[in-house]
Amino acid sequence: TTVSTQDKISMVRRILQGLAAAGVARVVMMPDQAQITAQALQGLYPAAHGLPSIAWIDMRCQGTSEDSTTAAAALADLQAGAIIVLGGDGTVRAVSCGAQNTPLLPLSTGTNNVLPTFTEATIAGLAAGAVARGLVPLSSCAWRHKWLEVLVDDRPTDRALVDLALVRGRFSGARAVWSAEGLLQVCATRADPATVGLSAIAGAVRPVAPEEPRGVALRLDPQAASQIMAPVAPGLVLTLGVAQVETLLPNRPLTLEVNEPVMVALDGEREWSSGPQHRLGVQLRTDGPWILDARRVMAELVHRGHLKLTSATEGGKSE
Repeated sequence: TTVSTQDKISMVRRILQGLAAAGVARVVMMPDQAQITAQALQGLYPAAHGLPSIAWIDMRCQGTSEDSTTAAAALADLQAGAIIVLGGDGTVRAVSCGAQNTPLLPLSTGTNNVLPTFTEATIAGLAAGAVARGLVPLSSCAWRHKWLEVLVDDRPTDRALVDLALVRGRFSGARAVWSAEGLLQVCATRADPATVGLSAIAGAVRPVAPEEPRGVALRLDPQAASQIMAPVAPGLVLTLGVAQVETLLPNRPLTLEVNEPVMVALDGEREWSSGPQHRLGVQLRTDGPWILDARRVMAELVHRGHLKLTSATEGGKSE
C-alpha cells in the first residue's frame, strides 16, 4: 500500500488535535528526512482546545530503521507517556527496540500492517493522550505483544514482532519479501488469514490470535503435497507448499534448518544473511512492547465519565 507524504502530514495534524483535546500539554517529535512533522506544523491552527507545545528530539536522521530506534530510546529516556508510530510492522519493530516499557500506538502507513491498525488519527491522538495523562490505566486498554527472539549460535541476536522468514540467497535486494521463490521457513507470533504479509501464510494453515501464548512455525517446499493460498503482500496472492507445521511455545527454542546461505527477514524485510556455519534458532517470548488498543481506551474514557462535559438529561430529569 502507499500512503503519501501529504496523507501522513494530515495524519500528524489530526493526531496533534486529538492530543490537545485529551489535555496533553507537551509533545516531543522526531525529525524526518521527508519533513513530515515539520510540514504538519505549518498552517496548523489551534482549535478550541489549543495546541500542545512542541519539542524536537535532538538527533540526526540517517534514513534507516535505526532512526526510529534512536528516537524511541530518546522518548523512553524522557519518560514519555505513550509513543504514536506511523509505519508498518518493520517500523513498529524498530521502535520497540528502543521504547523499553513505553506503550505504543501503531498506525498503519506501511507495506505489511499486521500489527499497526487503521485507527483514525484524531482518535489515536485522543487515546494516546488519555493514557499518557493517566486518565485510563494501562492494564485496561493495552496488552503485551508477543515477539520472536532470534538466536545465532544460541546467543540472542535480533527480534521480530510478527514474523521471521528464511529466504534463499545472500542479498537483500529490495528488502521486502514479495515472492514465494526461495522462501524456506516462516515463524509467526500471530497468524491471521485476513491480514497481508508473511504471517498470513501461517494463518492459512494454523490461525493464532494475538492474545494466545503460542506461535507457529512452517517449513515451505513448492513440491509439498499440502498447497495453500495466502496474500503475502498488497495485491499479491500466492500459492505455496507447506511441508511441516510446528507450534511455538514460550521460552522453548526451535532450531531452524539452514543448509545453504539465507537472508533472515524480520517483520517482512530482509535484514541480514547467515549460512550453515551458524546455528540459527528462534524462541517465542510474551514480554514484548505494550500495544494500546484505541477502541478500548475510548470505551474506558466513556465508562469513567471523562468525555462527559455536562450532565445529560432524560425526560426533563438530570442523570
